[in-house]
Amino acid sequence: MYLLFGIGLKGGVQLDNSNFGELSKPLLATVFLGILIPIIAFFTLRLVTKIDELNRGAIAAHYGSTSLVTFTAALMFLEANQIKYNGYAATLLTVMEIPGLVVGIYLGSRHLQIGVSWGESIKEIVLGKTVLLMAGGLLVGAISGEKGYAKVSPFFDDLKQGLLALFLLHLGYLAGGQFKQVKEAGVMYLGFALLFPVIAGSAGVLAGQLTGMSVGGAVLLGILCASASYIAAPAAVGIALPQASKSLPILASLGVTFPFNLVLGIPYFYWLATRIMG
Repeated sequence: MYLLFGIGLKGGVQLDNSNFGELSKPLLATVFLGILIPIIAFFTLRLVTKIDELNRGAIAAHYGSTSLVTFTAALMFLEANQIKYNGYAATLLTVMEIPGLVVGIYLGSRHLQIGVSWGESIKEIVLGKTVLLMAGGLLVGAISGEKGYAKVSPFFDDLKQGLLALFLLHLGYLAGGQFKQVKEAGVMYLGFALLFPVIAGSAGVLAGQLTGMSVGGAVLLGILCASASYIAAPAAVGIALPQASKSLPILASLGVTFPFNLVLGIPYFYWLATRIMG
């Protein structure tokens, strides 16, 4: 809750200083990528694994969604290296959360004789903790502006690194618990969890460059595309596709993709953005 609202709040302040013309192209690119990524993930899994359609859809929804913690780590990387990024990046995080989940759920259910509770699913996606806190933070930040944010910045800026470190330690413990299952899932599934983020993230960096984002902004769009959800997606998919495996998507997103992005993904996307954008 702290990270979600804090990023939304700071993003709202920066969004207040942005104009719609600057935001429109990255916003459209984000929606397009949010639709495209789960589709590619779904059909890639069909080619390289024997996972059934229901579970491919569940996994695709996780990879179509985003990881707040990976995004936060990328923000800290950019700030630590004094790399400027576009203030509306938090808006892109909120926007990408929705189409990826919807498309993944649709792909997992389209040919199966199961009733998907779309009303409950959409409610969970739109009114779930991730979107609600991020959107609320954006709104409060945009209204309060820089003067309002200055009053709470010691809490949301100075403490962020310490709290993020504690959260990463906790997630590292959870990811370590998935290690045995990673080996049991098969080499091709492990390869998907390692290589798909590189492909999707590279597409995000390129899209950032084509839509006029800064180097830092392109890195953030890349990490949004490369990351996989292990907080919002399990809740939404659990409601929409209750028959799907709960452990298989978490195994890939938290056990493999999450640590890969933290250690290698973020610096790689920064390197790629600097190469593309000179």
